Amino acid sequence: MQPRNMSMSGVVDLAAVKAAGEAKAKAEQARAQGGAGAVPPSSLVIDVDEAGFERDVLQRSNEVPVVIDFWAEWCEPCKQLSPLLERLTQEYGGRFVLAKIDVDANQMLMQQFGIQGIPAVFAVVAGQALPLFQGAAPEAQIRQTLDQLIQVAEERFGLTGITVGDEAGVEEQAEAIVPEGPYDALLEAAVQALDAGDFGGAVQAYKNVLSDDPGNTEAKLGLAQAELLARVQDLDPQKVRQEAADSPADVQAQISAADLDLVGGHVEDAFGRLIEAVRRTTGEDRDAARVRLLELFEVVGPEDPRVTTARSALSRVLF
Repeated sequence: MQPRNMSMSGVVDLAAVKAAGEAKAKAEQARAQGGAGAVPPSSLVIDVDEAGFERDVLQRSNEVPVVIDFWAEWCEPCKQLSPLLERLTQEYGGRFVLAKIDVDANQMLMQQFGIQGIPAVFAVVAGQALPLFQGAAPEAQIRQTLDQLIQVAEERFGLTGITVGDEAGVEEQAEAIVPEGPYDALLEAAVQALDAGDFGGAVQAYKNVLSDDPGNTEAKLGLAQAELLARVQDLDPQKVRQEAADSPADVQAQISAADLDLVGGHVEDAFGRLIEAVRRTTGEDRDAARVRLLELFEVVGPEDPRVTTARSALSRVLF
């Protein structure tokens, strides 16, 4: 197997991780200056399609509840409900965001949510879909429903919403120049080592960053990825998968197969395999499967909804 040909599709994009790290730094800088990392009011109401659903709804729901308004141009009740929802979204000031989905242009999403008629309103909180109401409900009823949603999001998931600032102030924050970080050269060297198949070099570069900055997001995710690729580079995929199929009780076989699953982009398969191993084992075997699962969570990233779902499943089998 040639390491440089191994796909991490669907797992983690280091360029995106770096961008996220820079965004976090910018937000922290804004908070230090009193801006609180605010978003503009215009970003509270967004149009969402099938291509952007995972990013704009599922991933966003890990930081703030997302209310979904399923509508269509020909729907008369929608013309009454949608403006009301938009007004309430602004009034609630960041306690939730509103995603508007045109069902005519996004029929697959309509089918996935099992919608029989519109308008229909759902919420997604920490990756979990919740039906709210269907039809043009009275404002008082909608307010009560939104209040309940916010309470559940805060009490069960710790989501307290996002900070909203004035449009001009947020634009100034976005244009602020973030100085180059002290570890950029090391992180860039680690990415180059990964691209060249030098996983040992990448591991060491990421560890060098973490020794000085243990909370560095890019280094933590990059280290987890590099260690994963180092583990699988000498494996025979066919042999590993056959051993895992023949010996479901062999925890080490399941761990190796899960590594290959993740490298191939089969995230849910990798998580499910290890959760099942935790469920059926005890003692050291159970702990080995649990620890590897937590390591794979680091590869994918804690904000990914697939990690949120798998954490819940792991909790159920452990407790």
